[in-house]
Amino acid sequence: MNICKTISEFRQYRHSAAGKVIFVPTMGALHEGHGSLVRMARRLAGPDGIVAASIFVNPTQFGPHEDFHKYPRHIEQDLANLTAWDADVVFCPSAEEIYPPGHVTSIDPGELGTVLEGAIRPGHFRGVCTVVAKLLGIVEPAAMILGQKDFQQQLILKHMVRDLNMPVEIITAPTLREPDGLAMSSRNRYLTPDQRARAGSIYQALSWATHQYKSGERDAAALEAGMSERITQSGLEAQYALACHAETLEVYHQTVGNPCVFLIAAKLGTTRLIDNVVHS
Repeated sequence: MNICKTISEFRQYRHSAAGKVIFVPTMGALHEGHGSLVRMARRLAGPDGIVAASIFVNPTQFGPHEDFHKYPRHIEQDLANLTAWDADVVFCPSAEEIYPPGHVTSIDPGELGTVLEGAIRPGHFRGVCTVVAKLLGIVEPAAMILGQKDFQQQLILKHMVRDLNMPVEIITAPTLREPDGLAMSSRNRYLTPDQRARAGSIYQALSWATHQYKSGERDAAALEAGMSERITQSGLEAQYALACHAETLEVYHQTVGNPCVFLIAAKLGTTRLIDNVVHS
């Protein structure tokens, strides 16, 4: 596997390689959820294509009181995982490489970037859009694979590539889960054993809402109250538990329509966890 630490190194590799590029952007601390994305990229790229990944903990998407400095960094293990998953090249730049001195330009994610995660984490999606736009300009992939767990993020990035006429397909891959349903996440390693035992209640709440929805329940207040109750009963702090339109993120205030996404964000101690289930 090729390892590129600078933009010039990656571009030299990219322009000397043949075949379409399928891209998986990450912030490292890789787990089997990332592995499923890289393996999907390998299938889509085929034997003649290129699977490219990036490892970059992006400072501009973290708020002043968030976990940028303690975000897990395990570069050697990450590189070993990417090799095992059959990636062809990884781009792992420094912050100075991506944001050179005097950098002032950023991308406004629009109204979608101000609700839900955007309301709780102001500026987060501006940082996400800016770094992903930079990475797409460097990597020049035919397609980029994102995980469904970060539902709002993948939706905003789909809007960005459409609005800016970027020649890249955005593919959303299913969320990979632990045996108790907890969505795989790099932040799960922050959880104590007791917190980890209670974290599965997020998926239990989403599964309950799914069952109710499939059984004909359409009352938004009832569905949201039921999800919140199941989270708080397990000792989690529910930041939101909502039924939203799956294409606009407009909150259903009365009758839940179709398509629908159930979205949950909750805190266990200082760790924030998010998850969702989509119905269309």
